[in-house]
Amino acid sequence: MTVEQLYTNCLSEAAYFITSNGEAAVIDPLRDYQIYIEKAKKLGVKIKYVFETHFHADFVSGHIDLAAKTGAQIIYGPNAKTDYKIYEAKDEETFTLGNCKIKVIHTPGHTPESSCYLLYNEEGIPYSVFTGDTLFVGDVGRPDLFGAKISKEELAGMLYDSLNNKIKSLNNDVIVYPAHGPGSSCGKNLGKETFSTIGEQKKFNYALKEMTREEFIKEITSGLSAPPAYFPINAEINKKGYSSLDEILSKNLKSLSVADFESEIKMGALVLDTRNPDVFENGFVKGSINIGLNGRFAEWVGTLININQPLLIITESGKEEESILRLTRVGYENVRGYLNGGYNSWLLAEKPIDMVLTIDNEEFELDYKHEKDIVVVDVRKESEYDSGHIENAENCVLQNFESVIGDLNFTDRLYVYCQGGYRSMIAISILKRKGFNLVKNIKGGYVELIKSGIPIETSQPTLN
Repeated sequence: MTVEQLYTNCLSEAAYFITSNGEAAVIDPLRDYQIYIEKAKKLGVKIKYVFETHFHADFVSGHIDLAAKTGAQIIYGPNAKTDYKIYEAKDEETFTLGNCKIKVIHTPGHTPESSCYLLYNEEGIPYSVFTGDTLFVGDVGRPDLFGAKISKEELAGMLYDSLNNKIKSLNNDVIVYPAHGPGSSCGKNLGKETFSTIGEQKKFNYALKEMTREEFIKEITSGLSAPPAYFPINAEINKKGYSSLDEILSKNLKSLSVADFESEIKMGALVLDTRNPDVFENGFVKGSINIGLNGRFAEWVGTLININQPLLIITESGKEEESILRLTRVGYENVRGYLNGGYNSWLLAEKPIDMVLTIDNEEFELDYKHEKDIVVVDVRKESEYDSGHIENAENCVLQNFESVIGDLNFTDRLYVYCQGGYRSMIAISILKRKGFNLVKNIKGGYVELIKSGIPIETSQPTLN
């Protein structure tokens, strides 16, 4: 028996590949299903099952394509109703995989259909539990992503029962394999590890501490920030089904000339530049938005861009398919094509371009001390801002950027920073697109700023 965690950092998502005696099961696969087929071929095993822990909100699962390509059976737990063929398992129903068994544990709370899967090894001993978004390392799945049909308090109550009646009763040495790790928006504050044990979680996970049902509900429903806008859309896609990935790539992976690219812009398509921020700043198609592949690309696209917005792609040479594939992971399929030759072809054609002026912390320190009427914009999360920020900086949280920059004026001299530089370039590209031209990026962000002599303050009110 083997268990492999396939972790994708940009989405903080963990899929699992389990094998036993020539058979395999995949749990919570990403949309790019080919990696699982290639792995099965390499190992000489047949994929028998695709287990889904729930209707994922933060990514589009690859279960439908994977099942279609391999003949595997899609398994959900109780209360999962879909518009495509699945097997809806009963609570405690067991499935045989080679010489192992996998038992369904219905654990409603994150969503009504949420289920965990308990893996028994060849000796019949509970080995690991795949907890989806029910239990994370140091946290639990937030109960406010399902929608208005069931309140977050009601779902939190269900989660309390699931954890106390089912999860906590498992042996302490059972390995916990969750669907997400640190950085995921599916919980409040996930730990830095991507797996643990039941015993460790009983000791250190706040949600597994002894508390009343009322205390638990209050604890996990407080302090929840608004989820990314694409979450309910992705959950609906996973429930209703989707077009095959092969079909989407065939349609979207289209090379465009400068003339065709420009024509698409005039018809309302948005240019999404996926190059690294330090490359983007040196020159870009005027009006484009930079969300680099080197960061949490898909999540930021889903947070900041309408899913129905037609997109055009500019990227580094050889990164065209990766850019479009990573968009499909969060349901973005309306890509009109990519610019043949990338930014250089646009530059050579002498089409409208723009640039970002980036300064280091030493230059910013001089401007901060000697220039008047500058506006410092901190685009980090409220919690980051509260823990320390440049004195008098305005907190325009990037997650809510469109709604919080209304107080900024086009005549303001804006100095923008985040923690390390990735988010500030996204913010500046949006500001530039909206007509803010007096904008400077602070290189290295807050990490570098705290090394200077600029005054720092904490816990100031936020602008949102």
